[in-house]
Amino acid sequence: MKQLFGLLVIIYLVLRSLFTFGLINPYGQQIVLYTGIIMIWALGLNLIYGFSGQFSLGHAAFYGLGAYAGALLTKLFPSFFAIVPLSLLVSLLIPSLVAFLIGIPVLRLRSDYLAIATLGFGIVVKILFDNADALTPKLGGSRGMLGIPKYTNLEIVFVFVGITLIFIRNLIYSKYGRALLALKDDEITADVMGVSTMRYKVMAFTFGSGLAGLAGWLYAHLYTFLHPTNFEFLKSIDCLLIVVLGGMGSITGTVIASIVWVFLIEGLRSFLPSYLIEWRFIIYPLLLIMMMLRRPQGIFGKKEARLFRESSWYESFKS
Repeated sequence: MKQLFGLLVIIYLVLRSLFTFGLINPYGQQIVLYTGIIMIWALGLNLIYGFSGQFSLGHAAFYGLGAYAGALLTKLFPSFFAIVPLSLLVSLLIPSLVAFLIGIPVLRLRSDYLAIATLGFGIVVKILFDNADALTPKLGGSRGMLGIPKYTNLEIVFVFVGITLIFIRNLIYSKYGRALLALKDDEITADVMGVSTMRYKVMAFTFGSGLAGLAGWLYAHLYTFLHPTNFEFLKSIDCLLIVVLGGMGSITGTVIASIVWVFLIEGLRSFLPSYLIEWRFIIYPLLLIMMMLRRPQGIFGKKEARLFRESSWYESFKS
């Protein structure tokens, strides 16, 4: 734990120095912050799919719920001194509550059936965002939501990335984490051995969706504009690709894959000519295909860097 905290502090001090002295331009600074947001979002899905084995295709919907809920509050009450922590709390609680409520019936399904159900939920949420101006014009509807205050900065992103990493690391090495891993490996056996499978499914789904909502708040207050297309079905696929590429059930893999994905997609924007910019989205799927052919378990598989390891029982449990 001390090593992880120390590394985070060092990385923060380096980035803060680069930001302060202008060694990274404003666009580069925005990409660095966006990388941290994607990391939180993908770690939430890794908790749902990588560690507990629940195949969800609706993760972008919870990302959007957190973004719209938090942005609406800060837009309506920009001068209220406590609005930032309050809107953060709302962005965490609303996706978590929705995930809890729909998880109770939906998580009784498995595999492809669960994927289809969560996909349907994601499409419903996207349609709600398209027509949200019927509730209040402040939400913008299909035109998009404008005028969101810019609160996301390096300090806020870094604090929440650190909290997310520590939270997931500690959860996985707790008794609840052992239950999630057992659930993923063999749900029937876990049930026979006394694990309350439904309880742990809902727990993982709720926590992972809450992290997606947190990432959504950070995204909304970084770019100050939201549009329903930012949270469509394909965004869920992007998050899924990050988790699979890094290695399902690997915190390290998700962190590295998030960095690679953002800098590959955004970095190519600077090198490709304007008429080829959209082709950058083809490169990532091609890399994924190559990865599945050569290393289907992902970059790290289930392995972790030393910083994210715990006691020896976990290694013996996985083996």
